[in-house]
Amino acid sequence: MGPQSIIQKLSLFERKILRKIFGPTKEANGIWRIKTNKELDELIKHRNIINYVKAQQLSWFGYTNRMPETSILKGIQKWKPFTGRPAGRPKSRWDDDVRNGLKKN
Repeated sequence: MGPQSIIQKLSLFERKILRKIFGPTKEANGIWRIKTNKELDELIKHRNIINYVKAQQLSWFGYTNRMPETSILKGIQKWKPFTGRPAGRPKSRWDDDVRNGLKKN
């Protein structure tokens, strides 16, 4: 499961919950309808779960980078395994995801 599919599933779940929270909209002719994605986005003022998670990741990334080199967390973050990785496409790491997110913005 790649990062894009996780983002898509998380967004889908968020919209499903928001539709339950905000409920349907009553039209002028008395008919009820489900809110659109655009209406939901305006209701939450464009603050979605994906942006929140990315902001939290950047916050943690900055926190760990400001730590002294002697801290245990910094040592774990910079640790390289002794063995090589298996052949094929390398697995994405958390650190790589954060750095790629910074490049996109």
